[in-house]
Amino acid sequence: MHERAILMEHAFEVLGLPEVLARVAASASSDAGRDAVLALRPATRPDIIQRELDRVRETARLAGAARSLSEIPDARAALRRLRAAGGVLSPPELHSMGILLRSGRELARDLSAAHPPLPLLVPLRDRLVADRTLEERILRTVDRTGEVLDSASPELSRLRTRLKRGRGAIVGRLESYVRTLPARWVLPDASVTVREGRYVIPIRRAGRSDVGGVVHGTSASGATLFVEPPLAIELMNRVRELESAEVREIDRVLAECTRALAPLRDGLAGSQEALIDFDSLDARARTALAWNGNVPALLPREQHTLCIVQGRHPLLALREDVEAVPFDLLLEPEERVLVVSGPNTGGKSVFLKSVGLICVLAQCGVVPPVGPGTRIPVFRRFFADIGDEQSIEDDLSTFAAHLANLKDILERAGDTALVLIDEMGTGTDPDEGAALSAAVLDALAKRGARVVVTSHLGQLKRLDAPGSGIVNGSLHFDPERTQPTYRFRKGRPGRSYGLAIARSLGFARSLIDGAEARLSRDEVRMDELLERLELLEADAARARASLAAREAEVEGRARKNAALGAALEARERRMAGEEREAGRRARAEARRILLEARREVEGAIAEVRAGRAGEEKKGARGARRRRAPGGARRPPNATEASPPTTPAPRPPPPSAPATRCVSRTEARPPRWWRSAPAARSWKPGAGSGWRCRSRVSRPPRPRPARRSGRRAGRSFQPTRPPSTPTFAGFGWTRRPPVCRTSSTGRLWRTCPSCVSSTGRAPAPCAPWSPSCWRKTRGCGSTVPAAWAREARA
Repeated sequence: MHERAILMEHAFEVLGLPEVLARVAASASSDAGRDAVLALRPATRPDIIQRELDRVRETARLAGAARSLSEIPDARAALRRLRAAGGVLSPPELHSMGILLRSGRELARDLSAAHPPLPLLVPLRDRLVADRTLEERILRTVDRTGEVLDSASPELSRLRTRLKRGRGAIVGRLESYVRTLPARWVLPDASVTVREGRYVIPIRRAGRSDVGGVVHGTSASGATLFVEPPLAIELMNRVRELESAEVREIDRVLAECTRALAPLRDGLAGSQEALIDFDSLDARARTALAWNGNVPALLPREQHTLCIVQGRHPLLALREDVEAVPFDLLLEPEERVLVVSGPNTGGKSVFLKSVGLICVLAQCGVVPPVGPGTRIPVFRRFFADIGDEQSIEDDLSTFAAHLANLKDILERAGDTALVLIDEMGTGTDPDEGAALSAAVLDALAKRGARVVVTSHLGQLKRLDAPGSGIVNGSLHFDPERTQPTYRFRKGRPGRSYGLAIARSLGFARSLIDGAEARLSRDEVRMDELLERLELLEADAARARASLAAREAEVEGRARKNAALGAALEARERRMAGEEREAGRRARAEARRILLEARREVEGAIAEVRAGRAGEEKKGARGARRRRAPGGARRPPNATEASPPTTPAPRPPPPSAPATRCVSRTEARPPRWWRSAPAARSWKPGAGSGWRCRSRVSRPPRPRPARRSGRRAGRSFQPTRPPSTPTFAGFGWTRRPPVCRTSSTGRLWRTCPSCVSSTGRAPAPCAPWSPSCWRKTRGCGSTVPAAWAREARA
């Protein structure tokens, strides 16, 4: 292996990349897919890396809904046999080819049905081979265990049926034969067994000569023999022939299926590669969903900004019992070296490995556990010096091992390298170690390499100067609780808190005071300055938190007030709507009640009027009978006569000769009717009361009705209870109803049928026509023609 590759593999080992990839590979569906994930290594071309990350993002859309792959078989041995001339696949290999066809068909279906489409996975889908007919034939031939099924062919099914019956016949004959043997030869609970593929019965050695047959075995003690009796030999030979025929049929079926698969061997090889590729993508997509990763943006080579948003260590992000504290890191192009300081057990090494793993995983095509907005440059080389790398075999101490790694890094690191060094400058004299570390960092910064180191050395904390390309960073430590918070802060160094941790562990106060007195004045001043700065930052953080809480409270109250206002407004609108609806319902109910009351009153009035008219008719008939001399019968044209059932006679036209009015025989004319203008007096008739002697040319015309105080056109009120008029000559026996609201004073008449059916006159009034104007409302009567002529006159 190339030396550079060896150094990078060493960096991947110390970063923990194999462990992370093993967790990713656990989500794969097949061994081949897991191997593909474990073999991932960083790519160096930005277009290839971006395409692979985008493929994982598209695959996550399928992985988030349901697993698209049912199974990916290891068909590599079967494919090699297909390429060999004359090779026949074994049943397990044939079954693996059937599963390969089924998995390819199902994956092609899922990729084609994806909405919206997955354009980056189209090339993978095109490599999949699907043959539903051949797939069903293979899966109908063999099962998962490699057994050839009866459904492989009709001949095989027939042979196996005969074999089953033959074996059953042998067992039955042998069981019957055992029952015929003497009890001294037969073992208790003896049954038919199989030895060397032959059916035998266990007997005692004493009965061997009498039973005969072939011995196929003995018991451990030698007292029991397993004998195939002569009667079973012939039957077993027939079974053997059937078994040979079965084997020949199975070979024939396997050969046919192999020949059907041979033309597809190249396509099936590509289909398996596509399935393994998708299995790797599926495992990476599921892992990205598990640790809530986002695809980072890859920067071109001329840009060197490193921006990690909400970064977490991959292994910690997958643990459910640990809540990883995310960090934000921004290194501008001029900031080449980051020196991270802080207390022990504060998370410096985890932070260092997290930065390296995020960059390595992204270039491996694995979506790292970062948030949106992450931007990562593409590194061509990775170097890491983490942990104790002393070697007894190579006679290297811890410091010597670190120096060997630093030497290799200085020789090969350039502007496209990421260098990660943990606890730099330790293992030797602090002053010398600090001086050597400062020189190495300065050299790496000038070469343009991106370096992240952790250290406790105070001299390295003072390298942060304008134009140096070196910047400080620290991991926060809570001095009150003496516990790390694992929050990264860029721009200032961190304290080691060694004495504070010793004090919290119970060391004597005098011992701690003596240790503090031995510190150099510069170190003490720096620690005091950092302590004051931490206190000020803590006060500022509390003030910001309090202000944020107040703002949140004010905003909450404002939102609550707005919600209450909106609810009140909605309630007012609802109440106004309910009020309008209640008013509408009340008006509708009042109208219904009024209409019902009106109908009831009108019905009652009609009933009263009908009863009163009947009583008046009875009284008038009685009076006329009493007034008639000698009880003579009334003239047939008397007014008391009942209305004829036939239509009334039409009066003559105006040009007809005048006739005498003989419409009344009463002693005096009724007040409802007037005589013609020429007859101003009434004279009694001879023995029949008063008789009108006038000669008229047409029926008398009634006077105009009086106008009522009500507005014209409001309603129609008859002056008398409506009834059906009758005629006698040319005189009218009854006066028709008169419209009281007519503004012209003209006479208007109502249809007798309408009045009799409704109980009241129609409204508004209208001149009469040959047909009743209420015909559309149910009246089918015809108005007498005389009414129409008089209305026109």
